[in-house]
Formats: sequence, structure tokens, C-alpha cells
Amino acid sequence: MDQEKIGKIIKKVRTDNNLTQKQFADKYGVTYQAVSKWERGINIPDITLIKQISNDYNINISELLDGKLNTNNNGVKNRIIYFTTFFVLIIITGSILFLHNINKTDFSFKTLSTTCKDFKISGSIAYSKSKSSIYISEIDYCGKDDKTEYLNIECILYEKENNMEKEINKYTYNKEKKITLETFFKNVKFKVDNYDRICKKYTNHSLYLKVNATNDNEKITTYKIPIKVNNDCF
Repeated sequence: MDQEKIGKIIKKVRTDNNLTQKQFADKYGVTYQAVSKWERGINIPDITLIKQISNDYNINISELLDGKLNTNNNGVKNRIIYFTTFFVLIIITGSILFLHNINKTDFSFKTLSTTCKDFKISGSIAYSKSKSSIYISEIDYCGKDDKTEYLNIECILYEKENNMEKEINKYTYNKEKKITLETFFKNVKFKVDNYDRICKKYTNHSLYLKVNATNDNEKITTYKIPIKVNNDCF
């Protein structure tokens, strides 16, 4: 897997379709900075976005990884390559190592996004009939108004049902050096394997992130970031 080759293909697809980086980013629920990183080979989309981009522009994942678009394709052969590479990529990227004791064909994927104007996330849910796994690969603070340098910041992934909050996972920054929200979120990722919640139980905004940031005067600023599961789970 060559990140630079993947980036070149993404850039070619975007420019061939006369899309700016912002238009392409909006299409997939990420920031234009994330698209810029993809195109420069600094980062790659998570597995669900790679799959979605491939489907949208009629590119199989093998072509995307090779950095070459083939014009003559054998349907059956491409299908085998597509699914083989798809699952290999899951393992390589470490994005969705969720298939410990379950047959792979039992899993489906849904992307995650947020309706909060100050934050954008890139993530996915892998789910079967009995459980699900949550992966949030990127969180961007795009509000730009909060330039405060904080001493402590915690970002907590919650699920809410019937007015009850359940903490799923937490990422905490607690060091002597102060940090802004924008810098803090460059390192925040969440991976929750084998979560016992089935996908059908997720509704809009039942998942959310809560951010508590404490400055040197011990004043706490709180943000609540609702998370949307794109499309219904079946």
C-alpha cells in the first residue's frame, strides 16, 4: 500500500470531476485539510471512505492502491481482487480490527459524521446482528474562535438512552505544556472493539462526544458534539 499513489488517484478523481478540495471534503463529511493530507500522501481515508470513493467513481480498491486506473477489467477477477484487498486493507490500516470471532461476511459498515458546526469527524461503525465496533479516525476543530491554551482537556465518547449517559471511551490530555483545541484533536482517535450495542439501537445523536477543557484559571469550557450514523442500520 502506497499512500502517495492513493493520494495521486484521489487528486485525479477530484480534479477530473471539477471539484475543489472543499467540495470533495463536504461530499465525504471531512475537512478540506483532510483531503489535502490524502492528496499529499500524509494520510489516507478510513476504510469506509475508501470504499465509498471507489464506488462513487467506479474504481476498484486494487486500482486505487496500485496508483493506476485500468481500462480493461474482468468482472469476476476484479470482484475477487476487490474483496480480498478490502479485507487486507482493514488489517493493514488497523482501522477496523473487529472480526475476532465472527465471520467477516456478517459485518456491514456505516460512516459517522457530526452536525456540529465547530467540529468535523471521520469515522465508521462496523456491525453485525449481535454487536458493533466504533472507529473514529479523525476529529477536526474547525470553529477557529477558541484560541485558548488549556492545561487539561478530556474528550469523552458517550452513548445516551432514556436520559441515561454511558461512557464508552475517553481521551485525556493532562501535561505541563498548554495546548489549544486544534492541536489537541490532531492526536485524538477512538477505537471500541466488540461493543455489545447492535447498530439498530443507534439513533441520531444517541452517540456524542463531550469535551471538557480547563484553563490555568480552572475555568472549564464544555463542548458537546453529536454524532450521526449515516443511513439506517439493517
